Amino acid sequence: MIQISESAQVHFRKLIDREAIPGLGVRLSAVRPGTPGADVRLEFAEPGELNGDEWAIDCEGFTLWLDGASTQYLDGAEIDYEARATGGQLQIRAPRIKGEAPAESASLVERVRWVVEQEINPQLAQHRGHVSVEQVTAEGEVYLRFGGGCHGCGMVDVTLKQGIEKTLMGKVQGVTAVRDATDHDSGTAPYIRRDSAA
Repeated sequence: MIQISESAQVHFRKLIDREAIPGLGVRLSAVRPGTPGADVRLEFAEPGELNGDEWAIDCEGFTLWLDGASTQYLDGAEIDYEARATGGQLQIRAPRIKGEAPAESASLVERVRWVVEQEINPQLAQHRGHVSVEQVTAEGEVYLRFGGGCHGCGMVDVTLKQGIEKTLMGKVQGVTAVRDATDHDSGTAPYIRRDSAA
């Protein structure tokens, strides 16, 4: 499930021994798993701080507790510690933490949502914006709702047609059109105001 190198185990043991707390272990969990912003959290944990759904991985001299809800995202993770002259560096590689793209056999909605969350929203975030999938019709029309800096932005039509629609139609088989379901007149903090985009 998770590979912990000998050097990482030695590093954890030194830190735990320094704390001198009976039963102290290390808890590993995924933060925002399945999203482009996914990360790992590694922290000390005393037995009384555990939720009860953790998986125990027995190491030499301590226990690594794996958060139960994080197991699917941290399966296959590797923890290593590289000693250096200036100290050392702990490295955690979790290849599944951002999730896995749905198979071609997955529903159109699942495949559209994956591309929106993994590719489109990280780009829009650069302008404080985001989109959410409102509806996907049987005919392959995707209706999106813009938020943040995209809500009321004067460039939203360009973003929709030249960016989002091109991306979705190019990457998700079955998408026939992409439509905007947003009332842009109600936007309060657009990245570019509609009256200045003309």
